[in-house]
Amino acid sequence: MPNPLRMFMKEQAVILVGKRLWRQIDLGVLDSPRAIWSFALAVSFWSVIISSLVGLGSLPLLYGLGIVSVPVSEMITVMVAFSWLFGGALTGAFALVAGHVIRDLVQARQQFERLSRTDTLSGLANRRAFNDVLADVVQDASLAIIDIDRFKLINDRFGHQAGDRIIQAISGLLKEVFGDDHLVARLGGEEFGVVLRGGTVAQRLALVEQARQRVAAEVIVFDEVLLGVTVSAGVAEFRAGKRPEIVYAWADKALYLAKDAGRDRVFHEDSLAVIEPVHSDHAPDDAWLFAAIGRRG
Repeated sequence: MPNPLRMFMKEQAVILVGKRLWRQIDLGVLDSPRAIWSFALAVSFWSVIISSLVGLGSLPLLYGLGIVSVPVSEMITVMVAFSWLFGGALTGAFALVAGHVIRDLVQARQQFERLSRTDTLSGLANRRAFNDVLADVVQDASLAIIDIDRFKLINDRFGHQAGDRIIQAISGLLKEVFGDDHLVARLGGEEFGVVLRGGTVAQRLALVEQARQRVAAEVIVFDEVLLGVTVSAGVAEFRAGKRPEIVYAWADKALYLAKDAGRDRVFHEDSLAVIEPVHSDHAPDDAWLFAAIGRRG
């Protein structure tokens, strides 16, 4: 009579081996037919090994209970054949189908994630993507908040379709100027946010100035009407110990100052240093500051 404890230990050993072998199958990125076939073959291969081990491990029990009486060599041949037929071919076929399903699901998820982080009108990153990046920046970077000047007047005079066309045109210009090295996002309405990484403060500020000049020089055609717009920008620096929300507050206040100074210009947070040191963890009193610099528009 077979020892139940020994049989239990054998089953546990087969399970542990199976888990270990399965973990070695790298799903990877199933983004091509070749990758899916590789996945199916890997699953088929390990399934044959596991099913063979299970079959061979059960032979003592089968002979002990008298279920089989054929020679061991023939029984092993049958076990291996069935392992290839059921453990290999069928499992491989199911894995091939599963690979296609997994690929479709991954692509759909990636597409959904991309759309959830993209502004539909401008094609730029949206506020959600901007906030995620903003939270991870530590130092050696600048934040620029760029706002289209007198945008409400454009909408009132030419309609919202003209406003949309201007937003799309400026979005394209900003993407050209800042490229893929920096994050350009539409924060909402006529406002954009840019996280500039690398280089010196002067170089990053010069890039924002270049974007302002490009917009001012651009002629946008809408419904046979030539439109010209300008932008104003406020820039603040990320520094160690300076929280992202404080950086945003200073960039926003610099933007207000640029608007009050006549628009179509770039102001750095250093322009506010006379009010409160930029390294402070607390923004200045809004009523005091905004009474001096007016409202943005």
